[in-house]
Amino acid sequence: MILGFSVYIAVILFFGLSAYQVIKYARMPLHGRMELYPVPQEKGRHTYGGSYMEEPEWWSKPHQVSKISELADMLKEMLFIKKLFDNQRSFWWSSYSFHLGIYVLIGWTVLLVIGVLTEFAGASVSLHASLWTGLVYYLTIMTGVVGFTITTAGTFFLLVRRIFNPVLKKYTTPQEYFNLILLLATLVTGIIVWGPDLTFNTARQVTAQVLTLSVVPSTSLVIHLILLEVMFVYIPPSKMGHYIGKYFTYHKILWENEPNTAGSPMESKVKAALNQKATTSWAASHMGPPSAPEA
Repeated sequence: MILGFSVYIAVILFFGLSAYQVIKYARMPLHGRMELYPVPQEKGRHTYGGSYMEEPEWWSKPHQVSKISELADMLKEMLFIKKLFDNQRSFWWSSYSFHLGIYVLIGWTVLLVIGVLTEFAGASVSLHASLWTGLVYYLTIMTGVVGFTITTAGTFFLLVRRIFNPVLKKYTTPQEYFNLILLLATLVTGIIVWGPDLTFNTARQVTAQVLTLSVVPSTSLVIHLILLEVMFVYIPPSKMGHYIGKYFTYHKILWENEPNTAGSPMESKVKAALNQKATTSWAASHMGPPSAPEA
């Protein structure tokens, strides 16, 4: 019961901490405005990096926004990590393998829960029971095998690259090594626990035990679940929580080009930001007081 209960707590903390990070980012003062073009929401102009400010007397005309272009650009980044592909192709393979694998494993987890609910309803998840149970059976196998394979491979090669690439090594912090090692340990213990049964019937049984707070512990299962729970709690406030910040990075920094006109909401934001007092001091040596001129 304790082990199943701890999984519930970890999942609740994951979503709770993620929500807290969203609120924290949303309450931050106005960023240093970049207005980097192209802005995909610029209807009819995003293809060449244009702006609605090209129009004569643009301030008196409605600002036409294309949500379809914005969504398309977002999906390219979310589903394919396009900017990394364009700028660091050799690094993209490992990173995309890892991120795509995470998406697939999320799907695998959802399918496990669907399988458990199907069995709770009285239908056994198997090849021959019905079309539905056969579909859940095959999709669970496919997503589980593919997800664990490409996520583990991607994590391993990301770690190896940071260890041996002379450029990345200079910029890799101990926390980033810890992040990758934690992920790799969680994945490897998952393979040890679930690997002997590639139909994932065992995984479905354990999922049912977690949902009903009746987990039957084994050493390998306990280690895997503890690592998984630590990861759930650790990810939102860590650097790996960038899935939270991406919305604000794009919509509130890179793409925000709302004009600062008199009486506008943006003017109020700018004034509020200007009234913000610095909470840190600049420590660079070249920012010290000027030296006395030589006689």
